[in-house]
Amino acid sequence: MKITYLHTMVRVKDIEESKRFYCDLLGLEETRRVENEKGRFTLVFLSPPGQENAAVELTHNWDESERQAGGRNFGHLAYRVEDIYALCEKLQAAGVTINRPPRDGHMAFVRSPDGISIELLQEGESKEPAEPWKSMENTGVW
Repeated sequence: MKITYLHTMVRVKDIEESKRFYCDLLGLEETRRVENEKGRFTLVFLSPPGQENAAVELTHNWDESERQAGGRNFGHLAYRVEDIYALCEKLQAAGVTINRPPRDGHMAFVRSPDGISIELLQEGESKEPAEPWKSMENTGVW
């Protein structure tokens, strides 16, 4: 039996706010958009450059004003990154809380504007532990 990964769907309250996070800060690119007036929803597919097979689908239900919680949530999205320290610095400078700093030079967790947990993993070998990350405490949950 063959199985192929298609995408991960996350519900979002504001497409543009979410795109700012996923595209401008994390570096994903919009690969497809579906506007369904009859169903009153928008789907936006985002992928890392050159990796359309690793998509996240942002689903915005036009009439939904509350964020999903409880049984409609899930674990996290995970991305391998070229330089975990540089990306965490960029995210932090943009006002994103680093919930689990990359103290080990390998792994960090942040959250999207809709509270989706995002795991960041250093590509290749872990970086040497360095400040300010090495002594930074966790913030909130991830």
